[in-house]
Amino acid sequence: MKAGTFTSGVREGLVRALMLSGLGFLWLCTRLPFRVQAAAGRGFGRIAYAVYPYRKDVALTNLRLCFPEMGEKEREALVRRHFEAMGIGLFEVGMAWWAPDRRLKGLARVEGMEHLRRLRKEGRGALLLTAHFTTLEIVGRFVNLGHRFSCLYRKPNDPTVAKYMTRSRERLMERIIHFDDMVGLIRALKAGDHVWYAPDQGKLFKYTALLPFFGEPAVTNTATSRIAKMAGAVIVPFFGRREGDGTYTVTIYPPLEDIPGESPEADARAVNKLLESFIRTAPDQYFWLHKRFKNRGADYPDPYAAKP
Repeated sequence: MKAGTFTSGVREGLVRALMLSGLGFLWLCTRLPFRVQAAAGRGFGRIAYAVYPYRKDVALTNLRLCFPEMGEKEREALVRRHFEAMGIGLFEVGMAWWAPDRRLKGLARVEGMEHLRRLRKEGRGALLLTAHFTTLEIVGRFVNLGHRFSCLYRKPNDPTVAKYMTRSRERLMERIIHFDDMVGLIRALKAGDHVWYAPDQGKLFKYTALLPFFGEPAVTNTATSRIAKMAGAVIVPFFGRREGDGTYTVTIYPPLEDIPGESPEADARAVNKLLESFIRTAPDQYFWLHKRFKNRGADYPDPYAAKP
């Protein structure tokens, strides 16, 4: 065996062992009172804030573009709270994947479930529209407690995390659909499935356009209304936030009446506006560490150029 192959194998083994240890730690933490987990998550977030300055810079860049009216100290304070929210979100992943239903009941107020039940009774498919918040996993689990649904997913790069995430999805969801499987998504919606859908990250593919997000041009998914139209489905927004007392509020809104509308691009603009309104409600809980304003072409300088 070549030395390079051996070294690579050892490295991969160590990474896998670390990931398994981390996942095992999260599983054990689901046995702790949730307030203890939240306190640990805040502490973990503070450490990450100090250890990963380049991600702090990415978040600050996003906030400068999205909230130019804020002062720099206000933005820095928001980023600190965001890292704490990210830390809590990590522990929420453990609760979402492994905690029994009885541990979660009573933690959240879920409003608007009647919209989903009515659509299910009518046999109508629905895209459950949300965005990438730090609470994404736990909020999805809260909705799933009263209304099982399906989800789109992107397999994580790490095979260990991918294994346990997929296992959790398969156990909790009606079905899991890879984000590239548009045929599978359309079929599920036509069959009356309700599918968890978060189109807010700037991945370049066939159906994207450069559209305003908080007034700043961003690569935007324009497939949302196309999918709904092709499948004869409706779009149902939902939003959940973590409250100061450690509980959660989840709101499921009525199906959007104006989407699909005049064009996919106009629909995508409206979706961005809707997601912006959710983000403004709990700005520290949105995922600001993602480079939302990348890949905009030669006409726009890369705001992250000096950042890894």
